[in-house]
Amino acid sequence: MSFGQGGPQSQWDPWKPQSQQPWNSGGGQSPDWAALAEASEARNKRRRLLLVGGGALATVAIGAAVAVAVVSAGGDNQANNPASLPSADIPSGSASAPSFAPTSAPPPLNPKDFISSAKKDKAPLSPETLFSGTQLTWNERAFKKGPTADTRSCATAAGGTLPKILTENDCTRLIRVTYTTDGIAVTVGVAVFDTEAQALKAKTQTNKKSFVKSLSGGGVKSFCDAGFCRTTSNSYGRYAYFTNAGFLNGKDVTPKDTEVFAVGDDLQDFTFDRIRLRGEAQASAAAEQ
Repeated sequence: MSFGQGGPQSQWDPWKPQSQQPWNSGGGQSPDWAALAEASEARNKRRRLLLVGGGALATVAIGAAVAVAVVSAGGDNQANNPASLPSADIPSGSASAPSFAPTSAPPPLNPKDFISSAKKDKAPLSPETLFSGTQLTWNERAFKKGPTADTRSCATAAGGTLPKILTENDCTRLIRVTYTTDGIAVTVGVAVFDTEAQALKAKTQTNKKSFVKSLSGGGVKSFCDAGFCRTTSNSYGRYAYFTNAGFLNGKDVTPKDTEVFAVGDDLQDFTFDRIRLRGEAQASAAAEQ
């Protein structure tokens, strides 16, 4: 390309340091200020276009990121309704790397896991560890502890339909204790199995004719050897637990004897609590190791 007579000339490019300037370096001539002004304006205009274009691209990118984050956090309803999206200011400067909270502690151990299987339930077990002390107070009612018993032949300490149920579900141990209060005696029986499933199955198979044998002695007269007494059955973890409540004077229990029902329920709740605490103690000890 030619620029008039005299052959090609080198056009000054403000972005090339070695290009020819629009004035001669010698001869005493003054600089062409008009050409310098035009070149400067062209250079500034080009720089502004580059900056504006780059800023627009950054704004679009950041705006898209903000919109995606809002839509993702808001769910499908907000994604389908742009008017519901909250506005957000475009951050200035370069984005910084996100910060993360320190790794949280592992979830606490479940106490029930330790009493649901013989493989994990390793704490000492006996009438004294399960029913410690000589008396207790539950729901503001005072009980005196009587005799205890512990056998690995579960059927011998049960009556009615319960011996067969305990045998078929592989009961490994039956612990009994008797408590007395205000002329009422209650024998609590705790049957031990290897698994939670066995204990639950045994409990569901019981009926009104399933009961643990009353335990007398040590100052507690015989009770519930004949006549009618009130019985309960339940399970928690690998333990099935039973109550057999009646009058120490041999009187039959009727539906009107609400006090006997209340005493039996209190000791049923107390037994559940003792089994639960057994699991909590083992879970706490395992967490500290």
